[in-house]
Amino acid sequence: MNYPHPILAKEGWPFIAVAFFVAVFASFFLGPVIAFVCWLLLAFVVQFFRDPPRSVPSEANAVLSPADGRIVKIEKVRDPYAERDALLISVFMNVFNVHSNRASVDGTVKSVQYFPGAFVNADLDKASTSNERNAVVIDAHGKTVTLVQVAGLIARRILCYTKPGDVLTRGDRYGFIRFGSRVDVYLPTDAVARVAPGDTVAATSTILATLP
Repeated sequence: MNYPHPILAKEGWPFIAVAFFVAVFASFFLGPVIAFVCWLLLAFVVQFFRDPPRSVPSEANAVLSPADGRIVKIEKVRDPYAERDALLISVFMNVFNVHSNRASVDGTVKSVQYFPGAFVNADLDKASTSNERNAVVIDAHGKTVTLVQVAGLIARRILCYTKPGDVLTRGDRYGFIRFGSRVDVYLPTDAVARVAPGDTVAATSTILATLP
């Protein structure tokens, strides 16, 4: 079990605190209808920033999902961050998914590349190259795996806590994206996908693919 953080993500504590005090204030001063809406907003904020523990599969050469969400793309493409041909698996996160990002493989971070950009719907293909994004290239014992955090339509903050030279273990929490987004996973072309478009996946506990 990999769980280095509290059940509510630390990134959400300020938002939860503000939403709580607004709800309390509304309950005393703004009437029952507005108070009810404020408490619903607090419930939404709390569920968005939940960060539950996840079991880490022990299967050798498994590539784990870096995020909760839905598979929106699996195809052979060019990995622009590691400059190689790759198998791309994209995971789209809506506002009801957990937005904590976890390492997919064991390995050493080779580079971290940030790109400013637009904020189109992360479910669209062009989001991978047009939106604000942050790419982490990992040397997984001789195999290159690239994890790209992509901002979405209402996501306005990509958080990445790793740097070149860091050693990651599968399931390690390395980042967070606030309010809707996607994560693109670039793998060697001979990796074998274990999911299909439309599948629902969970960070760490779902195996996306296996490396040769």
